[in-house]
Amino acid sequence: VQLQASGGGLVHPGGSLVLSCAASGFTFDDYAIGWFRQAPGKERKGVACKTGTLGVIYYEDSTQGRFTISRDGAKNMVYLRMNSLKPEDTGVYFCARGDEHCSLRSDSYRYWGQGTLVTVSS
Repeated sequence: VQLQASGGGLVHPGGSLVLSCAASGFTFDDYAIGWFRQAPGKERKGVACKTGTLGVIYYEDSTQGRFTISRDGAKNMVYLRMNSLKPEDTGVYFCARGDEHCSLRSDSYRYWGQGTLVTVSS
């Protein structure tokens, strides 16, 4: 199982960014994929997840309405579109694979990508 997150960078408050997660080594549609953020000095926190076939989606409260998670089964890709970014969205973003169920708990995920840094600052 391999997951590779990309797309991070520096963005001004109010700006947008799209993160990508390339998945391989498993049957993509059988598993939920989650996005997590780890801010400096803080624990990893789930921000969004989406299951495969059923398309169940969860968002963390602070990202609801601003972030959109999507999947492309033909490309084995998961995306996180982030709009109206705030300084508190700053952190390293990881994509992860758990089982078939969506969860925002990091202990529900066994496989993790390497992370991509998002910095929201003026």
